[in-house]
Amino acid sequence: MISRDSYLGPEGTFSEEALLSGAAPDSIEPVPKASIYDTVMALRHGEVEWAIVPIENSLDGSVSVTLDLLAEESGDVQIVGETLLTVRHSLIAGQPLALEQINTVVSHPQVPGQCARFLRGELAHARILPASSTAEAVREVVASAEPGRAALGTRLAAEVYGGTVVREGVQDRDDNETRFVWLAQTQRNDGVFTAPPLHDADGVGEGSWKTSLVFWGAGAERPGWLVRCLDEFARREINLTKIESRPRRERLGHYMFFVDLEGALQTEQSVSDAVTDVREICEEVRVLGSYPAA
Repeated sequence: MISRDSYLGPEGTFSEEALLSGAAPDSIEPVPKASIYDTVMALRHGEVEWAIVPIENSLDGSVSVTLDLLAEESGDVQIVGETLLTVRHSLIAGQPLALEQINTVVSHPQVPGQCARFLRGELAHARILPASSTAEAVREVVASAEPGRAALGTRLAAEVYGGTVVREGVQDRDDNETRFVWLAQTQRNDGVFTAPPLHDADGVGEGSWKTSLVFWGAGAERPGWLVRCLDEFARREINLTKIESRPRRERLGHYMFFVDLEGALQTEQSVSDAVTDVREICEEVRVLGSYPAA
């Protein structure tokens, strides 16, 4: 059965690469959306069965808009899976070009910083211009008849828009990864989740699991409050793989705390007990998802 799955578009983005690399072949109909917000709202409104969104990059940290959507606006969706994507940037033009012929490089504003050594060392003569996404940069460069223009983007974007890959792997680091999460409606199938259309869906449940939480509460301004919350996990020897604070966008100094931990809420008593006891300390504890780890 083919499912409709939303992602941050347009065609050729890293989000589409993550969708295609994580999903089983011929199991999905990709549905591009203009923003992460639109990607999640398409799921909430029932336009798609699944959504995939970036949540964390190994170099740039968390994607704040995704965290805020999960914590504040989208309590009716949950994380049900994750995919890791190695980020590789390519230099792409509309036709074959030598590096010395390139005078302009277009890309998303975050990307040149991830390709700084290549740009400084081999394209120091070229100016850098911003685009709304790497895919849009490639589309614009390929569609333009202006000579000397190239884009930093994905090989997928080159294939989609008919571009020529001038140089592959121009990123500074080969260990740059982005973590994407699969989302489903909380009440889908009467509250029972089916696995997202992943390559390894048949093996779901056989490996390690993660549980993601966000919590906040009255008393957070008092000394030791956060330590009390985290101690519920520490004394049960539950490993936290991530902890991060975000403003609650109320009064200055009010925060919510995001935690990823090892273990399945549904089947591991220690995880369930820890979450129950944290609820006694906090004003609000939301389970963002308990899912197989990538």
